[in-house]
Amino acid sequence: MNFKIDRINNMLLEQISYILEQEIKDDDIKFVTITAVKTTNDLSFAKVYFTVLNNDPKVTECALNNAKGYIRKLLYDRVELRHIPELTFTFDESIEYGKKIEDIIEKIHEEN
Repeated sequence: MNFKIDRINNMLLEQISYILEQEIKDDDIKFVTITAVKTTNDLSFAKVYFTVLNNDPKVTECALNNAKGYIRKLLYDRVELRHIPELTFTFDESIEYGKKIEDIIEKIHEEN
């Protein structure tokens, strides 16, 4: 993996998390946690993975994708990159999948 891309991904994750916590006042974007950012090698696109607590992930995903222009504008002022990548927000299903597997394992142990 490219160290520069990793550094940019971490920087974007940190700044997007801060922006969502402090700057965005939309009720559909409450209790959002950014779990990962994956940027393409040419830095033109970034896929931002998130989880949400107490809200429908589809509604939150739609609200985040509607606010991505504003978020990019704020990132431009905070991140020292020539070009801020196009953002796409995607619900991170890995946590739910892990919980499902954990429940299955727990159920198997209870049966034994």
